[in-house]
Amino acid sequence: MIAGFADWLHASSLGWAASGGIPWLERACKILHFFGLVLLMGSVSAFDLRMLGLAKEFPPASLQKLTPYALLGFLINLATGLVFFAGNPAQYLENVAFWLKMLFVVLAGVNALLFYALGVNRAIRPLGAGAATPFSAKMVAAASLFLWLGVMYWGRMLAFIGNAF
Repeated sequence: MIAGFADWLHASSLGWAASGGIPWLERACKILHFFGLVLLMGSVSAFDLRMLGLAKEFPPASLQKLTPYALLGFLINLATGLVFFAGNPAQYLENVAFWLKMLFVVLAGVNALLFYALGVNRAIRPLGAGAATPFSAKMVAAASLFLWLGVMYWGRMLAFIGNAF
């Protein structure tokens, strides 16, 4: 099923453009991918580090307002990642680093869903500046940092593991 989708995507106009049909597209997507990464990691890490006890002068709710920027960064990376994939899906499908990156992305998403589903979000909302966060918030934040750093690590390893380039 994934291979069929990959073949279809590569044969599409997007696949043509990404595989050299539009010479500047890859460079533009790399710049946008980095920009998305900065938005995502900057927002997520600021909030997670506050949950872990750093920068206590900020109320958690004020840093949680960065969530739309993290989501925007994720969507930029999703779109540009799809362009990279469309250009040469085989270099990703046969690369263990790609699959580990995708695993970490999924686990990071599950972790974010648990933050809301388990009520950790409601527990930290009323906290003011200087307040300690509950243990559950610290665990979710630590997992979030670990998982998003794993996404970055495995994304970078695409160039060094398997047949990526």
